[in-house]
Amino acid sequence: MFGAVVVGIGTAGCVRIRDMLAPLSGSPAEKLTPRGFISRRSLDSQQGVSQISVEEAVSTEDIHVAFICTENVSHEDNIRTFLQAGKHVCVEYPMTMNYKAAVELWDLAQEKGVILHEEHIGLLTEDYKQLKKEVEGKILQEGTLHFTSGPLKPGFGFPAFSGIARLTCLVDLFGELSVIAATIEEDSGTNYSKMTAKLLTADNKPLTWIEERGPGLPRAKNINFHFDSCTLTQIPPAPRGAVGLFMQDLIHFSAKLVGQVSPEELQREKTRILHCLEVADKIQQLCKT
Repeated sequence: MFGAVVVGIGTAGCVRIRDMLAPLSGSPAEKLTPRGFISRRSLDSQQGVSQISVEEAVSTEDIHVAFICTENVSHEDNIRTFLQAGKHVCVEYPMTMNYKAAVELWDLAQEKGVILHEEHIGLLTEDYKQLKKEVEGKILQEGTLHFTSGPLKPGFGFPAFSGIARLTCLVDLFGELSVIAATIEEDSGTNYSKMTAKLLTADNKPLTWIEERGPGLPRAKNINFHFDSCTLTQIPPAPRGAVGLFMQDLIHFSAKLVGQVSPEELQREKTRILHCLEVADKIQQLCKT
């Protein structure tokens, strides 16, 4: 069994505890058991799991895994703390707020011989899987992904990082991307922001990624992908899957822990994650110049 600690007890942290307590039968997630949670607040036990300190978690031998579910700006320090202690780490996206730190953390995980896993439930939704099937085999001419939502709370970081789920989908669909331009409009008075990034595929086809947030904006992902044979203007609707998104991610992470994921797949995932963080970093630099 792999004893686990959950760091941060918001929505994601509570879901992690819930899923470990009731894993999918017959899946490698049955190998995980929650041994405690960490929070800055002093809390009663959650779902029968007790609060422990960071010091206790890193020094306890029967805690092998940390789930990092804090605000984004705290991810890097928390990951480093647990990797240094030789613990496997599962972190909600984005892993870090800059590319260089992510490379350092991955090197540290390798040095310690532990798994570092970044959650990307956006790739696991049924409508995304359907979209991927629709895109397969088609030759992109140009495309736009425009995401809108309400304002984020402090601590989520620059939009290219807080919105890295959208960038990850674009990379998963169209391959590695380069950044040719990026701008950001911000109005702190109304809590409005709009980031626009101009990207190119390896075949020099243009993609535009927009993250727009402000009071009253609906949570929506609008696409316009123009292919040689057709144009896709909406994500195909699909019924919700039988297994929850966080449970699917938990199963994938625990499969890595028990050696059921091939080195080739681990490398592909690492390459994609680091590429997305590098692209996000470049977008941020261009927006700030």
